Amino acid sequence: MSTAAKRMNVFERYLTVWVAACMVVGVAVGKLFPGLTGAVRGMEFGSGSQINIPIAVLIWLMIYPMMLKIDFASIARVGQRPRGLVVTLVVNWLVKPFSMAFFGWLFFRHLFLPLIGPELASQYIAGVIILAAAPCTAMVFVWSYLSDGDPAYTLVQVSVNDLIMLLAFAPIVKLLVSGATDLEVPFKVLLTSVLVFVVIPLAAGTISRSWLIRSKGLAWFNERFLAVFHPVTVLALLATLVFIFAFQAENITARWFHVLLIAVPILIQVYFNSSLTYGLMKLLKVEYAVAAPGALIGASNFFELAVATAIALYGAGSGAALATVVGVLVEVPVMLSVCRICLATKHWFPVTHE
Repeated sequence: MSTAAKRMNVFERYLTVWVAACMVVGVAVGKLFPGLTGAVRGMEFGSGSQINIPIAVLIWLMIYPMMLKIDFASIARVGQRPRGLVVTLVVNWLVKPFSMAFFGWLFFRHLFLPLIGPELASQYIAGVIILAAAPCTAMVFVWSYLSDGDPAYTLVQVSVNDLIMLLAFAPIVKLLVSGATDLEVPFKVLLTSVLVFVVIPLAAGTISRSWLIRSKGLAWFNERFLAVFHPVTVLALLATLVFIFAFQAENITARWFHVLLIAVPILIQVYFNSSLTYGLMKLLKVEYAVAAPGALIGASNFFELAVATAIALYGAGSGAALATVVGVLVEVPVMLSVCRICLATKHWFPVTHE
């Protein structure tokens, strides 16, 4: 996988390092400047809304460029090779959120309960459920590229998942968090998160993409316009993480061991869902170029939406928000390992199209 690593840009290759650096900087800011941190933390869209203005702006700057890449015209090609898409959708929406709820309940409500206590157990369960309820939108294109996946089919898989997410994300989170914890899930706040962080940027991205491609051409759109947003997206992600870790400074310094505990069910979830998807693809004789991206989509998460939703529901200093951020911390090395496994087993799959 060394060759694959060389094909990633510096940010993507060392994302875990950047996240860890943001954790150190954020915690330092939170501990050294508590007054400033509290003032920024109190900047909300209305009293008690839990939607922090600086973080909301930064997350929107991350999500909008992702939505620019989604081409819903590609959905017209769904009928050409349906089996890979069906497997992806079944795992993403009928298995992944529910299996994560089970793993969260098992570890936090039972195995780790003496170490974390019931209140944080509920928060962590909610966080990992929110993390698992939205399939990856952006980084999956990187994983597909590194695993020699079919980029056109990956686009189809992501586009269809995004459409389903508009309708399914909020009800699934409400159902599972309410069922697995004693936390209240204000559905109005949850719907507001979907509106602010999915519907609006998706609509803006779709309209912008269509208008700019018609007026400037596809090559200009891909090579010039999208390129402008790459550094913006990177800086917005890093700044968001600094804010979140600053808000979480007390939790992290007092409970640093909890970060390791939260990572356990997330890691198990990644390998469980990627293996299930990959195995079903092999069983149904789906070609490798479709099977590998499907396994990677089933394993990774739309962590920007997850972080925003956890903050909106429970606050930037909550255990739920911390759990979603841990997902960011572990995603890159784990997903690279899944890419390695896929490449090493490429010969398992037929080379012909479905």
